Amino acid sequence: MKRRRRVCNEIPLPRGGAVLDQFLSVVSRPKESARRAWNIFKEEPFDPRLRTHKILRLSANYGRTIYAVEIESNLRLLFYLDGETVVSLIIGTHDIYKR
Repeated sequence: MKRRRRVCNEIPLPRGGAVLDQFLSVVSRPKESARRAWNIFKEEPFDPRLRTHKILRLSANYGRTIYAVEIESNLRLLFYLDGETVVSLIIGTHDIYKR
């Protein structure tokens, strides 16, 4: 039986949830495809439909492996693993890779 990873910042978030606020600011009217991708991410961040991949430069800067998932064509979510917990960092366009 596969263990489910706990995802930090899961929807629904209380008002003031940083990742949800970022999500809503980037996608003014969240599309159904973005909602579907977010739900997939909550269930399994490494689902092949999300095209999860490592971001090597950010991983070197943070001193831990940073991953990105594709929410939409130009919308990415960065996260890392803390044991069995998925910690989401930021959501945005490809510009988030420059941090």
